[in-house]
Amino acid sequence: MTDPSSTVSLALLSHTNVGKTTLARTLLRRDIGAVLDRAHVTEIAESHVLMRTGEGDELVLWDTPGFGDSVRLLRRLEGSGNPVGWFLAQVWDRFADRPFWCSQQALRAARESADVLLYVVNATEDPESAGYVEPELRILEWIGKPALVLLNQLGTRSDPARGAAIEARWNSMLAARAPGIARRVLSFDAFARCWLQEHALLAAIGNCVDESRRAAFARLAGAWRRRDIEALQKSAAVIAGQLAALAQDEERVPEPSLTDKARRWLVQGGAGREASPEEQRAQESLLARLDASVRDSTAALVELHGLTGDASSEIIQRMGKEFATQRAQDADRAGIIGGLVSGALGGLAADLAAGGLTLGAGALLGGVAGAFGARKLTQQYNALRGIEGGVVRWSDEFLEARLAAAIVRYLAVAHFGRGRGEFEAGEPAPRWRDTVDRVLQSGIESRGGLWAQVRATGTAGARLEQVVRDLLWNTLAALYPAAASEFSGRQAES
Repeated sequence: MTDPSSTVSLALLSHTNVGKTTLARTLLRRDIGAVLDRAHVTEIAESHVLMRTGEGDELVLWDTPGFGDSVRLLRRLEGSGNPVGWFLAQVWDRFADRPFWCSQQALRAARESADVLLYVVNATEDPESAGYVEPELRILEWIGKPALVLLNQLGTRSDPARGAAIEARWNSMLAARAPGIARRVLSFDAFARCWLQEHALLAAIGNCVDESRRAAFARLAGAWRRRDIEALQKSAAVIAGQLAALAQDEERVPEPSLTDKARRWLVQGGAGREASPEEQRAQESLLARLDASVRDSTAALVELHGLTGDASSEIIQRMGKEFATQRAQDADRAGIIGGLVSGALGGLAADLAAGGLTLGAGALLGGVAGAFGARKLTQQYNALRGIEGGVVRWSDEFLEARLAAAIVRYLAVAHFGRGRGEFEAGEPAPRWRDTVDRVLQSGIESRGGLWAQVRATGTAGARLEQVVRDLLWNTLAALYPAAASEFSGRQAES
């Protein structure tokens, strides 16, 4: 027989069509029920195991039908103790108004089984003007269990100041109209919460749990934390592996013929050296492999976070400095330039020795000799460097940009609630990019020589994984300082 003190039960409650089932899917990280944009989608109360420990502890989540006519529901619940009220609630409503009857049954189940109530509200509505809020708070009072108010539908683009203002508005309303009913108000978006925010929710639940169940809940919260730490570490390894592959990726460019070189020199004249057709083809090959690596790494992150869906392709912004081409020194070009320089000097000496009677033949002969000498020296120099033709690879500057893009992509996955359905990479929140830029800039010195080291070792290496792991955590902590503090504190306790 299961020890009752080893089970902690949570009941999700809200007005209809606010997002309970969406939140349930996000917390469970699997699909349950139906998520539709209409009222009374959930008809019965369903229980699901959120977390289970090796010791047999279970964290259970009840997804309940939404409140419809909250005023009538409150009256029915309060009158169910007398014979007429019992008949209406148990017999009449069951056949005359099934959704209404389902709501009553769910609330009775919550009253009997739940340890903590999670009351989900629409953050975009004013609690003072929403007529159903006060009777629903009275229903929570009738149930008689500790309650937390979760502000849903804030979205990722909401700035912290707006969230704090909404929390303050709800706290003010609760203090004035329903004191003592709710223990705490939390911003927790069913569609776009970050996994780190779940630990702030767990901490709030832990403060509401009865003393007899706190030991079990501490073990459950620890198991939840270990799962998320493992996902964070694996995410860092995925990103580091992708970036290491980019740093080591390269394309060899064959040495063009002397005819092609001459044609190019004539076309370009004295202008700066442009990429040859061979180099352009090499760059396109690198871009194609980059696109594939973005898809593969995003798919791995999606799976690690309990999501499904295909990662869409990412448009790579051409910055103009993304490619670093290590070219072999052009022996033919060096020979011609060497011929011009040495020919001018050597020919001048020959003319002087002959009393100026060579009429320029000395310059011509000296140029030929200088060309052969310079070409030979250049070929020997290339041989020592092990370069033939050229090598096109990603520049360090571009790799830094891809590091930033990978962290933003991770944030998109880490915020994506399972209740939203298949993963789709949307436009990132502006504050994500700003935060990532600040975190990257603060650690720029510690990354000195990183990409050269990755190229030299041929693997991601412990250093790159640690760099990515630190950047991921520091970014999350900057976005959610209170939740990060809670997470770190509980981690230290365990």
